[in-house]
Amino acid sequence: MKTADFLIIGGGIAGLSAAAQLARHGKVLLVEGEASLGYHASGRSATFYHFGLGNAPVRALTACSRDFFERPPEDFAEAPLCRPTPALFIARENAVEALAAMEAGMKLYTDTTSRVSLSQVEALCPILKTGPSGVVEAVVDTGGRRLDADGLLQGYARALKRAGGEVHTGQRIVSVKREGSSWTITSEKGEQFAAPILINAAGAWADALAGMAGVAPIGIQPKRRTIIQFDPPSGMEIADWPFVKAAIDEFYMLPESGRIMASPVDEVDSDPVDAAPEDYDLALAAWQVEEYTKLSVSRIAHRWAGLRSFVADRVLVAGFEPEAEGYFWLAGQGGYGLQTAPTMARCVESLLCDTPWPEDLAAMGVTAETLSPTRASLNR
Repeated sequence: MKTADFLIIGGGIAGLSAAAQLARHGKVLLVEGEASLGYHASGRSATFYHFGLGNAPVRALTACSRDFFERPPEDFAEAPLCRPTPALFIARENAVEALAAMEAGMKLYTDTTSRVSLSQVEALCPILKTGPSGVVEAVVDTGGRRLDADGLLQGYARALKRAGGEVHTGQRIVSVKREGSSWTITSEKGEQFAAPILINAAGAWADALAGMAGVAPIGIQPKRRTIIQFDPPSGMEIADWPFVKAAIDEFYMLPESGRIMASPVDEVDSDPVDAAPEDYDLALAAWQVEEYTKLSVSRIAHRWAGLRSFVADRVLVAGFEPEAEGYFWLAGQGGYGLQTAPTMARCVESLLCDTPWPEDLAAMGVTAETLSPTRASLNR
């Protein structure tokens, strides 16, 4: 049996970032069921840092993570973790009020947003439809950043290992038990791992894992999100296009490795599974591209789906379970896990190691109670 001070289940961005932070205070074992890290949600994200999604606590966590992406610790990454890329938020006639509300929310956390004219919209992304049948108002955020998801995952994994922590992949959990003063988990392979602190960072499987431990669920609901990639017209230069998102959640797109990535921003309730796209959602993605742009999607070159897991109030969860000694929740990242990971890791460190709560986050009104698994808004 392998033993440590902290045992983390889940090798996505939440588990890895917390593991690297906690490794400063004790031995960490991270256990992942898949053969590779970040296999599910973390590896299937559009990986774009922006303030056009989420509620106030999510935006605060995002804002406090910005410095890490732009100035990561020495030796953390082999290449820059982010690339400046404007984010363009657009509205047709039916979404003007939604855009105004989004703009007001973003301005509380960043000073890089401004209104742009339709001619500026066309200059930024010439294939968008504008005017009465298309975009009528828009906001640009020049502080948008394209994140390197793999760079983040691998950087945290290296930091964890340098500090003496261990990563164990391909270890699907079949048993979780409290034995004496420790939690012990057993994998399908018969391998066992134990620690006094068990951190549930299992993403879409967080409630299922809690059930194994005899812990009441927090109401995790996985939701499927579909993404397509298609080729632009021959000769069209797309590399400098911004990330484009509709003010109402029905469309986003951005350039990706010479192709255009697009999503209908679907949220389809799902069981915790290895998500795969369905025909209707693929057709919806292509249709929204043709609704918002002058392009026609004649062939989908690549398609995939991922799960984004939420609790009732759509705020991330971090904190001890009061009914189970040493059991710690780190769940409900939704679609925000990558852009909030650096600050969430500091929150986990504070809650588990009695370090000060992040002052920058507290100044924005986010406290330990905001993230607590016992908060009233979860309706457990």
